[in-house]
Amino acid sequence: MKFRLLAPAVAFSALALVGGTAVTSGTAVAASKPDCSRQIVNVPAKEAVKVRTSKKVNATAVSQWNKGKKGSLCNDGHFYTGQKYKKCGKTSTKWLYGSEFGKKRGWIPAACIKWS
Repeated sequence: MKFRLLAPAVAFSALALVGGTAVTSGTAVAASKPDCSRQIVNVPAKEAVKVRTSKKVNATAVSQWNKGKKGSLCNDGHFYTGQKYKKCGKTSTKWLYGSEFGKKRGWIPAACIKWS
């Protein structure tokens, strides 16, 4: 009976010696934004489209990229996979990170950007 209580007591004592917090092997890492040091510039939007906080259709809009207005795409226009959408006449899961010039950056459905 005493032996059953010994293991939890030893574990508790060891925990107290290392600072009182349990150590986990994994750590939570915040999702980082794409690298904007390399950009594709002067890219126009096919239609007016909301620039969003994440790669989801219902994510918070931070700005709008208006039809025909030019902007820039981060990370050399690399595509990222996100929520499936039907926008600008296409269905896709491809998203880009960028914005119309002078506006806040965010996620844009790739189908709404003109590639020349």
